[in-house]
Parts: sequence; C-alpha cells; structure tokens
Amino acid sequence: MIVYTPPSAAQTIPVVDLREKNAPREIHKACRETGFFYVANHGVAQDLIDGQFEYARRLFALPLEEKMSVHMRNSASTAGYEPIGGQILDSQDAAADKAPPDLKESFYVAMELPDDHPWAQKRIRSFGHNQWPQGLPGFRAQTLAYQAAVRALGDRVLALIALSLDLPADFFAPFYDMPGTTLRMLRYPPQPKAALVNQLGAGAHTDWGGVTLLAQDALGGLEVRNADDEWIRATPIPGTFVVNLGDLMQRWTNDLYRSNMHRVKNNSSSRERYSIAFFYSPRPDSRIACMLTCTSADNPAKYKPCTAAEHKDEMFRRSYGYSPTGVKTGSVEK
Repeated sequence: MIVYTPPSAAQTIPVVDLREKNAPREIHKACRETGFFYVANHGVAQDLIDGQFEYARRLFALPLEEKMSVHMRNSASTAGYEPIGGQILDSQDAAADKAPPDLKESFYVAMELPDDHPWAQKRIRSFGHNQWPQGLPGFRAQTLAYQAAVRALGDRVLALIALSLDLPADFFAPFYDMPGTTLRMLRYPPQPKAALVNQLGAGAHTDWGGVTLLAQDALGGLEVRNADDEWIRATPIPGTFVVNLGDLMQRWTNDLYRSNMHRVKNNSSSRERYSIAFFYSPRPDSRIACMLTCTSADNPAKYKPCTAAEHKDEMFRRSYGYSPTGVKTGSVEK
C-alpha cells in the first residue's frame, strides 16, 4: 500500500529515460510533486515529429476562410479548426466569464473511424468525424501516422505509471482498448503588446483526461505550478516529450498523483510558437473508480465512480459552455 506524504515543491521538471530500470520510481516522484515529466528515448522517430510540425505550420498558414470551412463545430466529435479566441482556459478565477480569451488557434484530430462505426455514431468526442482541409495533400496520412506513434508511446508511459503505483504493467490496457484520443496542433501568435491583463496563449488550467504527451518547438513558453504555487518553466529539451497527468488520473489515484495547473505564454513579440498535444484518455464507457493501491482505511476514496465520458463532457461544458455528447450537467460528483 502506498503511504501518502505531502508533495515537495519542485524547482525543475525531471527527465525520465524510458530505457532505465528506475523509470517507474522517477515517474512516481514526478507525479506526486508536479504531475509533469519529460520522457527521453521515447521511440518516436524525429522525422515523424518534424513532419508534423511542418504540416502544422502549413495548416495555420492557410487562408482563414479555408480554415473556417472545417470549424470544429461542424463535426459531431468536435474535430477541426478552432480560431484565435475560441477558448478560455484560465481556471484560476472563480468568475470564469471575466477571464480573457486565449491567444492561440488550434486544429483537433479525433481517432479516425468510419462514419458508420458504432462509436462514431454515438457522437462521442474524440471518435470519428474528422475534417481535413482540401489544400493540404498528404496532411491526413502524416497526421494519422504521427497519432499512431504517440498512441504507442502513451501505452508505454501508462505501463510505467501502473508500475509506479504498485499495479501490474497491463493495468490500464482494458481501459485503453478503444481509447479517447485527441491530437491538437496549436499555433500561438507573437504576444501582442496590447494584450489584456492575464491574456496568455493558454490561460492557467489543468488537462481533463488521462495523460497528455506534448511536443513543443524550441521557443518555449510552457510553465507549470509547483506545490508552493510558484511557476516553473518547462524549457524545451530536444529529443523529449513533455508528459503530464489530467484530472481523470488525479481522480483515479485518489489525489495521490497531481493534475497540475499549467499555462502558456509566447515570450516572443515577433515569433510564432507551435506545439502538438496528444490527449490520451480511457474508453468513454469505462468506469473510473479509485485504484486499490491508492486507498485504505485511513485514506478512503474521495470521489464517486463515474464514466470517462461523464467526466470529460463536464470538463468540456465548463470550458466551451455546451456539451458535445449530451451528458447531463452535474453528473460528475465528488
């Protein structure tokens, strides 16, 4: 049984070499302290990563009219383009309607499924109904190849997280046999001098799901809050992905592991910043209940069981103001 101890205030984010035997122990420490770590020797080909960044640049350079023709609201799974100002992520202020819109544009890609597939027909976010711009030949093939590679890496990371929790390496496998996946390409324009107070590329927020794998360019701008509420930088390190835990993983581990607040600010007033996030969550109908190694008589479960879909739908409603799947608001309880 894992014994709870308060997290320490990390000043840096650790690099975990996935080939080392002590990787689960290092992941355990990182997940307790910040919920963030880099992974090295991850196995995703650099050419594939570079190709995805190149297509992201070409995508966001398309005329606005062409990008708006594949707006995310046109897709049953909310896959597609999101313009600058389309999302407000800052969750530090209780009055969320006072937070300024984020300075970023995005393109979402769900798991590719035929429109007649049962999961796609259920209109569950992250499944099917992708939209592909007409002016980018090769974009779909490149993106799906990249998505498959980071999904494989996600499975590898989840196995190590399971070991870090004194669980079998295949603990997560039944939950991820038909996972919720969202690949999100992001462009942050140069930070304008006339930006509103606290208007960033991405306001302070936590991620919603299981784990996130992030590739970032050399410009940087990602910051993570430590246990003392200080912001520390996730400086880009060549050859690594940044991994962080989402709210669902914190719920699953009974708050043992952290889904941590983070934000993005383009520190340049003249250069664009690009990043590619892969959000990896359990299958929507999977039942999320406290892991047995994360509870005891002295530390009972803090959350009622829920499905992954109920959890993510509520998070989506809070950020965008509407529910893509129709799950009843308030269905996710403590």
